[in-house]
Amino acid sequence: MSTAAATGVWGRAEQQDFRSRVRGTLLGAAVGDALGAPVDALDLEEIREAHGAEGLTEPAVAHGRRGAVTAATQLTLFTVDGLIRAQVRRDTGAWHPPTDLHRAYRRWAATQSDWGPDERRKEDGWLAREEWLYSRRSPARACLVGLGDENMGTLEAPKNPEDRGAEALARSAPFGLLVGWEPQLVLQLAVECAVQTHGHPTAYLAAGAHTILVHGLARGESLDGAIQRALALLAARPGHQPVSDALKHALGAVRQGMPAPPRVEELVGEGTAEGVLAGAVYCALVGEDIRHGLRLAVNHGGPSAAVGGLCGALLGALHGETALPPAWLTELEGRATMLELADDFAMEMTQGPALHGPALSSPGWLARYPRA
Repeated sequence: MSTAAATGVWGRAEQQDFRSRVRGTLLGAAVGDALGAPVDALDLEEIREAHGAEGLTEPAVAHGRRGAVTAATQLTLFTVDGLIRAQVRRDTGAWHPPTDLHRAYRRWAATQSDWGPDERRKEDGWLAREEWLYSRRSPARACLVGLGDENMGTLEAPKNPEDRGAEALARSAPFGLLVGWEPQLVLQLAVECAVQTHGHPTAYLAAGAHTILVHGLARGESLDGAIQRALALLAARPGHQPVSDALKHALGAVRQGMPAPPRVEELVGEGTAEGVLAGAVYCALVGEDIRHGLRLAVNHGGPSAAVGGLCGALLGALHGETALPPAWLTELEGRATMLELADDFAMEMTQGPALHGPALSSPGWLARYPRA
């Protein structure tokens, strides 16, 4: 994988491996999010009262159906959309990905207030016309406020500078799928896009750290190796200590006996970004398989959907889509959209020049991902 990413020359096997990891990351994040959604507001005792002594072990009903996703998955999909649009816009000589991501997140914000897709807005592309996305699924106030106007938050002037929530972190996995980029550039992009809604260093550096983990896994590294790289890159960033400490805490917890909900709960703490990251990383490290890791990630008194989604993204990037539980995928809301978007992203990253360029472009591709 790293050879193809470094040289820009992709063999067929490398393309297939990459596509499987892209699908695994998006579907894994969504499956974890959907698994945690029904127990998001419950403590461990309430989860066991509702679902039995072992807690929640299979998808349950949230938002009126099984397999329903939250705003975190909606925003993750618009992250992918924005990344593809940024690549397409390079042909015009305009190259500022944070702006393209902001536009994509503003398209998500419209889904939270509009009744449904506006067919007249051709510049929206195809994702914003998916009707199932026009549902409010507990969006965080910081996301609605941060994306509520044209003014884009930046590192110099971030939106919600005191917000330490995990919502920017929860949408950031796709940045890690930019396997052709150097890790420090991936980190920088994730941070610049996180401050559009979450301006506290703990929140935006947690998003950057998660992105680096996905990046390492998508390139074929081990999770341990990816954590060490994240720690090294974080060390140069002001305000990194809480996030670095959280990652080290997760690593240390692995050696403290059998995985159990109290350990996850202790790592997650008050549910701020660095704790949610630590809980997800721990569950990904100790999970015997994806099913076991995700069950561990949602059965605690913290934000279950966020921890589940982040853990699912890591395990999906590590193992690829075929390792995901088939029965959980069957009921997953929006699965067809996610697969379509994942395959488009993989195609753009591996075969972009065949789809669009300064001289010749596929009209179908530009209708899906307009340069506007």
